[in-house]
Amino acid sequence: MTRRVLVLNGPNLGRLGSREPDVYGATSYAGLVETCHALGKELGFDVDVRETNDEGELIRWLHEAADGSIPVVLNPGAFTHYSYGMRDAAAQRTAPLIEVHISNPYAREDFRHNSVVAPVATGTVAGFGIGSYRLALRALADELTD
Repeated sequence: MTRRVLVLNGPNLGRLGSREPDVYGATSYAGLVETCHALGKELGFDVDVRETNDEGELIRWLHEAADGSIPVVLNPGAFTHYSYGMRDAAAQRTAPLIEVHISNPYAREDFRHNSVVAPVATGTVAGFGIGSYRLALRALADELTD
């Protein structure tokens, strides 16, 4: 049986490939989606990749995951640092939730050093480019088999 997984992306991630490629790499958002689907299939996941610039929509998706006990890979984007509403939605999780970042927030501006999500996440993967998503999906697979 295939396990459903949500890969949720916050603001500006739909602009991957054109947005600051020196920070976020050259892979497009479509490339990210393809990467997640391919590895998800290998791991026995039905991966649903979503992106929004709307905080409310992201919160609704986290509620959907909590209500359905759906594991989540979450890249909150800029919401990482200040969205207490999103943090509270993530805290309601009923399955593993892996926070993911393409860049290493601790190697960047000071305001990026704080995550309101990290304390309620199962774990965090950051700094490996698009590979952060691959690592997060593998971490989910490990969490779900333990």
